[in-house]
Amino acid sequence: MNTDQAFDLLKDAGVSESSSIQTVRRWLREGKIKYEGGNGNRKTGYIMDDTDQAFDLLKDAGVSESSSIQTVRRWLREGKIKYEGNGKRKSGYIIDDTASRLAVNDFIDQNKDEIIHRLKLKIQAQEKHIEGIEELNETSKKILIQQRDMFKKEVVILKNEKSELQKETKDLLKENIELRNELIKVKENIRNNYNLSSTTHTNDYIKKLGLSKMASNKEVLAGYKGLLKITHPDHNGNAKVFHYIKTDYDIFRNSNRGI
Repeated sequence: MNTDQAFDLLKDAGVSESSSIQTVRRWLREGKIKYEGGNGNRKTGYIMDDTDQAFDLLKDAGVSESSSIQTVRRWLREGKIKYEGNGKRKSGYIIDDTASRLAVNDFIDQNKDEIIHRLKLKIQAQEKHIEGIEELNETSKKILIQQRDMFKKEVVILKNEKSELQKETKDLLKENIELRNELIKVKENIRNNYNLSSTTHTNDYIKKLGLSKMASNKEVLAGYKGLLKITHPDHNGNAKVFHYIKTDYDIFRNSNRGI
């Protein structure tokens, strides 16, 4: 350690300027430091080898034990001391081994306390994070359960609607078949009553229409109109049958103009 470094360290430790100058001069006379002021050629960032050397220096400079402990801790953090001592350093300084060990142990214990405190804070933060995740998970689970129940209800409703639609479809199909069969029977009756291969016309209108023998002319007229409507080609009727019915209808109407 040179004179400039020794002077800077004493000032950094809170020693007054005048006391620092006197101490540096004394250390120089005693051969504890050498004169290399301000050359800037030091190879490393370390000024002292270990904490024992630093305690010896501060004690010799008259710094109190409590201030020395705080200063040595700070220098160790700042990299001015290379490593922690073991209290058995052999140097030109006379030191209290017990005090040095206590200071180092106290420093180590404090580091342990700080590490434990930081770990506890991390654990607490992680626990809060886990609690938040668990709460979010529970909320998501409830939402999914509600959605599942809602979907089940919708499925039941859709199945019921499907069954009703299928039933309505069957009913409509059945009704359509019945109407179709009825229409086929009517057309067959018409074909039976009118012989399409015949070119002659009978005047037995009541028999042709399948009416009662006591039917009036108006009933005969209404029967013809009904047949004309059913057999009309616009209603998918037979054009030939419609022609014969229309011919009979015209003859009957002309022969009964007073109707």
